[in-house]
Amino acid sequence: MQGTSVQELPLITNDAVVLGILVIILALIFSTSSSSHPFFRKFYAVVPSVLLCYLIPSLLNSFGIISGEQSGLYQMASRYLLPASLVLFTISLDLKEIWKLRQMAGLMFITGTIGIMIGGPLAVLLVSSFAPELVGGEGPYAVWRGLSTIAGSWIGGGANQLAMFEVFKPAPNLFSAVIAVDVIVANIWMAVLLYGAGNSDRVDKFFRADSTMVNELKERIEKHRLSIMRIPNMADTMAVVGVGLGITGVSHFFSDLIAPWVALHAPYLDKFSLTSGFFWLVVLATTFGMLLSFTEARNLEGIGATRIGSVFLYILVATIGMQMDITAVVSQPGLFLVGFIWITIHMLLLLVVGKLVKAPFFFLAVGSQANVGGAASAPIVAAAFHPALAPVGVLLAILGYALGTYGGYLSALMMQAVAP
Repeated sequence: MQGTSVQELPLITNDAVVLGILVIILALIFSTSSSSHPFFRKFYAVVPSVLLCYLIPSLLNSFGIISGEQSGLYQMASRYLLPASLVLFTISLDLKEIWKLRQMAGLMFITGTIGIMIGGPLAVLLVSSFAPELVGGEGPYAVWRGLSTIAGSWIGGGANQLAMFEVFKPAPNLFSAVIAVDVIVANIWMAVLLYGAGNSDRVDKFFRADSTMVNELKERIEKHRLSIMRIPNMADTMAVVGVGLGITGVSHFFSDLIAPWVALHAPYLDKFSLTSGFFWLVVLATTFGMLLSFTEARNLEGIGATRIGSVFLYILVATIGMQMDITAVVSQPGLFLVGFIWITIHMLLLLVVGKLVKAPFFFLAVGSQANVGGAASAPIVAAAFHPALAPVGVLLAILGYALGTYGGYLSALMMQAVAP
């Protein structure tokens, strides 16, 4: 994920200090969310704890205390902690049960993809009807060229975004502006989904959704976890961390070999993101974790594999939050209007289809985030429902990588056709 442009130095520039602040914030959130104090019980009944893990760092970034753009913590968390958490989540995976979710999960994911593809052109068309100058422009300054990179990002991810940049070549200043739209709007939408995850029972009641499949999966995993649970000692904890970070290292090793080899010998596969090192890192970490789920490593769940994986993931949540500068909305209001209309169309299509098929909110949220957020944040939204469900988000996000370039390209052509 890319941050917004921040010209001034933040108050705190030392990443060690920033990391300490983020971890203290997480500790305070989770200690208060588990408190029996009446105030905190009422507060967290309304505001999900995971949402605060995301929003508080974003406020620190917005007010110039820390800087998501200048910090290297997101790079660290996404490249080291994310794959480690994916390994630790997937070693207890029940693939047979996950496979049962495929139809509903696939439907909502494709619905989300279509919502992004048509949302951009519809947003451009709508805005051009009353403010054509906001979505006009000529040559490399044509706004639709910049918006094409958002389409790639919101269907696949960063690699697909850069693919659209190379294809349509928007002016650098325009590209910088749409990156701000991408980050702010996508992160606000993620905050909405996290809030919904904390109130999923109410949303499911509105949809009249049967969440039996999702609940049964959670219950089976909880039952398995309880059957193997024991108090971990130092050796146990080191085994969990060793597997998570060890497999992460192995995934990096092979990713560094595979991605350059594909780029050299089959560069045309770039359109599938197969030349992206991050793509291979996520795929390999997930694959190795799934393979370990067929071995004795599956029993690491009993000594806290998911819990340690969740620690890694929440640090990633905090570093994602510090990417967002909410004050950037003021600097480019016209483009942000397009972005908010775009994501609203995506949301409305998901709500309509979800209501028609009575889909549990879990499928809507994860199907959406697998598009808009990709592999870095789809498991965060899935894990907000239950840590055991994180792999569903990963698997859908990988599908998004394959579709992102095609979907983004078609969306860009439609935006070009309707632009003034």
